[in-house]
Amino acid sequence: MWPTRGRVWDGNVTARGYPPVSELGSPTVDNDPPTVDDDLALAGDLVCEAGRLAARMLADGLDTQRKSSVSDVVSAADRAAEDLIAGRLAELRPADGLVGEEGTDRPGRRTWFIDPVDGTYNFLAGLPFWCSAIALTDQPADSAGDLPPGLGAVYFPQADELWLAAPGRPTTCNGRPLAALSDVPLAELSLASYQHPPRLSDPDVREPTLAVIGGAATVRMLGSGSVELALVASGRLGAWAQLDCPAWDWLPGAALVRSVGGSTEVLRHRGHRWHLAGNRQAVADIRRLIAGGTPDLVP
Repeated sequence: MWPTRGRVWDGNVTARGYPPVSELGSPTVDNDPPTVDDDLALAGDLVCEAGRLAARMLADGLDTQRKSSVSDVVSAADRAAEDLIAGRLAELRPADGLVGEEGTDRPGRRTWFIDPVDGTYNFLAGLPFWCSAIALTDQPADSAGDLPPGLGAVYFPQADELWLAAPGRPTTCNGRPLAALSDVPLAELSLASYQHPPRLSDPDVREPTLAVIGGAATVRMLGSGSVELALVASGRLGAWAQLDCPAWDWLPGAALVRSVGGSTEVLRHRGHRWHLAGNRQAVADIRRLIAGGTPDLVP
């Protein structure tokens, strides 16, 4: 049981009324292929379970390890939450592939991308902006190797918000469909982004980053890409631009933005991949700022 915003979680009832995993069917040859709604229900259940597990483990105390830097860390909760999701998917979607931030890797006809704790630094530091996120895609990568957003699920425990989206379905937050994004220029919006400080010594990173930041009304760096993208989908943040994102950091939230009529793009510029999301006008403004008059911007 995990208290949240004055309520107590009941292990027999999943967030926002979705059926428990145990009711979603066993992987037998007699089962019909899962529908989009089946996958959405399963995704919502799994991110909520993973988020609750991570929160319980944090309350009990955790061992942590540094990965690439002091701000790039992993905890036992990251691994346990990924194992939970991967294990359930192996049982309930045995033909599907899995790719997880903490090492899960299995080929399949479709691919689930798992970020068990997105924002681990925040999570361990007691900051509220972290989430559990997963994405599902059954489309091939484009000619540049980038996968299009498909289904996305993001659970933000601090706010008790479950975000879901899939092709042909509206983005929802706690079951409520979100309004479509309206075109607003970047100059009138907040921009969410992040840049690892040592990378700013590289002019191919620093110069377009400063151009984009300078074009926004204000900038926010919350430290969890999937939370930020969910907030863009809701209109609470205006747009998003981040460099060289792995699929598990990009696809869950990009699905949320796309399903509210937003634009999600991956651009190549000066040897890097820029991931952009927001209303269509704001994303076009970011594209122009990144290009900065140079000819090597490649969509």
